[in-house]
Amino acid sequence: MPAAPPLTAGVRRGYALGSVATGTFGTVPGLLLLPYLTDTLGITALVAGLIVFGPKAWDVVLNPISGRISDASTSPAGRRRPFLLVGGLALAVSFALLFAGPTGPPWVAGTYVVVLFLICATAYSFFQVPYVSMPAEMTSDYAERTRLMTWRVVILALAILLSGATAPIVVNAFEDESTGHRVMGLYIATIIAIGAFGAWRGTRAAPELPVDTADGTLVDQLRLVRADPAFRALLSTFVLQSIGIGAMLAGVAYVADDLLGTSVAATILFAAFVAPALIVTPVWERFAQRRGKKVGYQLSTALLVLGALFLFAARQDATWLVYPAAAVVGVGYAGAQVFPLAMLPDIAAADAVRSGQNRVGVFTGVWTAGETLGLAVGPGLFAVILAIGGYVSSTGDVTQSGRALTAIALGFSMVPAAIIALSALTLRRCIDRREPDHG
Repeated sequence: MPAAPPLTAGVRRGYALGSVATGTFGTVPGLLLLPYLTDTLGITALVAGLIVFGPKAWDVVLNPISGRISDASTSPAGRRRPFLLVGGLALAVSFALLFAGPTGPPWVAGTYVVVLFLICATAYSFFQVPYVSMPAEMTSDYAERTRLMTWRVVILALAILLSGATAPIVVNAFEDESTGHRVMGLYIATIIAIGAFGAWRGTRAAPELPVDTADGTLVDQLRLVRADPAFRALLSTFVLQSIGIGAMLAGVAYVADDLLGTSVAATILFAAFVAPALIVTPVWERFAQRRGKKVGYQLSTALLVLGALFLFAARQDATWLVYPAAAVVGVGYAGAQVFPLAMLPDIAAADAVRSGQNRVGVFTGVWTAGETLGLAVGPGLFAVILAIGGYVSSTGDVTQSGRALTAIALGFSMVPAAIIALSALTLRRCIDRREPDHG
């Protein structure tokens, strides 16, 4: 792949703004949709888990297709950029409608959520896949991609912190939960629209390295992508970690209400998860320059596991331990975003050099499909654990049994820790391509 000049700070910041949309949509449904279904609409935990899982599982099928479509784009505005605007604004509108539907009876309300969440997932696919594809086509420099991902993860952390910490506040600001959720939907939709427009506008001067679109059918391209051992190892690691993180996110509201005894704890706990990323992400970048991306990824994974284990102590009389443990998870989470997202374009670019063809969209389509699946399986798994523990869904106040409280704690801590620990095995097979142009 031909070399490219260093990216300007404006392009880096503009590209990073897309993480406002991805971080917000990746966080708020995982944080609030499951408790909205069980505690506002009165849908049983197991059915609610299926509702959360189904539309996101659709993206597993759709993402490689949207990647292939963007690979073949010949728009004069750029191969990927038009998708950022159209997909992002469609996502914003559909998200505003997601929490604006009927609240009963449960089967009607549940059906409405499934349909709208499916529309959200479709729009998100056509935003996210082209967006994640862009770094491999903007620069061929190993270090430049890390810098680009550092900007992206800092903005991602800000977006997650803003949306995840304030969305519950907006909901709780209204006595009627249904009204609170509707207002929250509009608020979050506005944030998504700002991020999508900012990324589209901010990347107008971004370079686009010329690589021919890959020949053959989508199935042919998927087969070639699957045959790349470095990609398989990195994707497997990231998917397993997405499952664990998705389960922890789904548990925040339940931990706050049922274990810590106050809904305010959800905001504090979530901030403890995310805020460290604002400080440590530049540190992780410097670590990658000195020790490499893979070593940094291994260290951040270890911190994720350690913090998740200590979160089992989540109780009203142990907040002194819970919040610092959440901060340790946050430090690990920052690295677990920076390193794989910086390694992915290295792998895609190396494939383009070997083949002389552009499969970046297919690579990122499969990647985002895996990430989406993980973030769907995580809340679904947490819902199953709730059901096994006998969690009682209700539109009113319910005192949960000791067994249900234990299930919440396990689904929030020990189970995610075990899944993330398992990812360390696939991480060992990952390759750090310090010279992607010759890989």
